[in-house]
Amino acid sequence: MSALLRAGNWPLEWPLVGLVIVAALYRLGRRGGEPLYRSACFYGGVLVLVLAIDSPVDAYADRLFWVHMVQHVLLTMVAPPLLLLGRPWPRVIRPFALEVRRPIARALTACRAVARPIPAFVLFNGVLVAWHVPALFDRTLTSQFVHDLEHGLFFGTAMLFWAHLAPTSRRPRLSDLQRVAYGVGAILVSWGLAVVLGLATHPLYTRYADLVHRPGGLSALADQQLAAGIMWVPASVPFTIAVLVAAYRFVEPRRSDSALRDLRPRETT
Repeated sequence: MSALLRAGNWPLEWPLVGLVIVAALYRLGRRGGEPLYRSACFYGGVLVLVLAIDSPVDAYADRLFWVHMVQHVLLTMVAPPLLLLGRPWPRVIRPFALEVRRPIARALTACRAVARPIPAFVLFNGVLVAWHVPALFDRTLTSQFVHDLEHGLFFGTAMLFWAHLAPTSRRPRLSDLQRVAYGVGAILVSWGLAVVLGLATHPLYTRYADLVHRPGGLSALADQQLAAGIMWVPASVPFTIAVLVAAYRFVEPRRSDSALRDLRPRETT
């Protein structure tokens, strides 16, 4: 990405600068007594974003489709749940003065309509599928602005989606059983996209098909099939973990109730 930003006269490392600022605000907003695992999750999410946008992953994304797919998985399936598990919103805005926090809170309140479970699900999966339409995807490989827009929408809608699948609120909008269905629905969408990519008999993306040379000597079709495999298996792992956690939480209270009943003294006749 650094080379592309230089070519487009963008500030050289503005994404990294933004991440450093957010990480610093998160640190300044910490209060005593907050679990350390939250900070670990948040900073882990920040590191995943750095890996996605300014590392060899980004450098090879325009030459290998499977690497580009890894980049998308990091932006949509890995970084968002880690960041959300860190409960970032109170801590990131806490260092600001009250006059600044109020408009931020009003802006977040105005986004409630799209932040509800069904709109978030539709937006996340709709954006994921739409940007893999060949005409749009090829455009991301020729325009840095469109490429950044794609990644911004991927990450933004993923944050909305994961807020319900991996909730940190004490009063989540979805029950445990509803989260199971929520996650399974997203898995099916990603699997459907993987099937389309993997079973295609020809390369779907002109930009990759027209490359004269690819690192590793992969053909365009093999590159596409490898990307489909990444969408099929590694991308499903975060979904599967979240679904299993929700399923366990749904079943565990019933197990606890049953155990308590077993411990009660039985009446004798």
